[in-house]
Amino acid sequence: MDEIQQAKWDELKARWREVYDLTGVAALLHWDQATYMPPAGGAARARQSALIERLAHERRTDPAIGRLLDDLASWFDSLPAESVEAAHYRRMRKAYERATRIPGAFVAQFTEHVANTYMVWTEARPANDFERLRPYLEKTLDLSRQMAEFFPGYAHIADPLIDMADEGMTVAVIRPLFETLRQRLASWVDVIANCPQVDVSFLRRRYPKAQQLAFGERIAAAFGYDFTRGRQDETHHPFMTKFSHDDVRITTRVDEYDLANALFSTLHETGHALYEMGIDAAYDATVLDAGTSLGVHESQSRLWENLVGRSRRFWQHYYPALRATFPEQLADIDLETFYRAINRVEPSLIRTEADEVTYNLHVIIRFDLELELLEGKLSVAELPEAWRARYEENLGVRPPDDRDGVMQDVHWFAGPIGGSFQSYALGNIMAAQFYAAALDAHPEIEDEIGQGCFTTLHNWLRHNIYRHGARYTADELLRRVTGQPLTLEPYLAYLSRKYSELYGPM
Repeated sequence: MDEIQQAKWDELKARWREVYDLTGVAALLHWDQATYMPPAGGAARARQSALIERLAHERRTDPAIGRLLDDLASWFDSLPAESVEAAHYRRMRKAYERATRIPGAFVAQFTEHVANTYMVWTEARPANDFERLRPYLEKTLDLSRQMAEFFPGYAHIADPLIDMADEGMTVAVIRPLFETLRQRLASWVDVIANCPQVDVSFLRRRYPKAQQLAFGERIAAAFGYDFTRGRQDETHHPFMTKFSHDDVRITTRVDEYDLANALFSTLHETGHALYEMGIDAAYDATVLDAGTSLGVHESQSRLWENLVGRSRRFWQHYYPALRATFPEQLADIDLETFYRAINRVEPSLIRTEADEVTYNLHVIIRFDLELELLEGKLSVAELPEAWRARYEENLGVRPPDDRDGVMQDVHWFAGPIGGSFQSYALGNIMAAQFYAAALDAHPEIEDEIGQGCFTTLHNWLRHNIYRHGARYTADELLRRVTGQPLTLEPYLAYLSRKYSELYGPM
């Protein structure tokens, strides 16, 4: 690279740093809105968020970036495909070309709309008032279709929305994968329905909030979450957010009469945060300083929440500490009863509280419904009843209201309809694939988990996944780490092995 090319490369990265910083500001505004902002501040926050997103979009689509990318194209062509610089260039080119398809006015309109919709959702859900939300959701659906239409040439209207979250994935790929998964899971649910179940009522005893939060944070720190670079707060719907390379925050939701709720939310969001905190510091404030896809991100949250946090070895170490934290509530509950309770398989209404066997059925229901909404086969007015019918058909339970039905997840009320729910199931599949590779490399990992030590696993994940940030696509990362493309087999093998031990042959 000569001096002129170096100057252009430095300018390009400097321009992208401004986009990165504005994105962090937007995340900070959303975090505050979801945690501490007084409800009356919603309208002004929607305007502020729209302004920041518009400014970020203007910088992201500045023609100067396009000219710099063009001027550096020949230099890029001369680079080894595996080089970090090549990855930077590819990601910036992709991001620029995608962003320039969406008008800035639309970005501002959409951001303001979903910020307002989120505030309505926080009030309408507790009140079980879907009719209040319906006009907002109808507008979200219209805007989601418009967003997809900025990307002509796709086979399905949802494909561009999916590609934004999980690059390379399409409806044509996901539908058959999910159908295979649905059939296998449904058969297991049928088997388990006829098996004796452990009593889980002890999880509904009163567990004071302060002790719940402290215990969850203790485990987060043991996993490797760095509280000098983050913090945990409470919110309506738990999430992880990132303002910068060294400010990565998690949130949880506490129910004093549900011990599992906050605990596993904390472990889940910690998994997301470990990914972001583990990205190579050399990528700070660049296009590579992010997880490579939502699916890979979910693989990390689900790995730490379930494959580690719901494992027998994990609780062989941590249950005595939990019992010491809640001595009265757990005095009559032994380790085996607790372990079986947190892994009980039972069709339920709430996705975030679902067991590992039924969880993906919740995801597939949402994925199917949003495709039908985007295709025009289902109206927003028909959505609540369609939701109830799908739950009855797939899980054998029928939501008694919309609060724990169509309004339970925040996604459609804080973003587009389409493009996010598939990531949860993809993440579960990839989590098992990555974890199997980690165990192949270090068979001692599970024994270490039984001793409350997570260093080997965390270091393996950081070396093989986290440090790369967005350098590789999800498919490239899977092939590099596991030697295979996305495959269901490790996930199905994991579930079969674990739940056969609990319920008998699957």
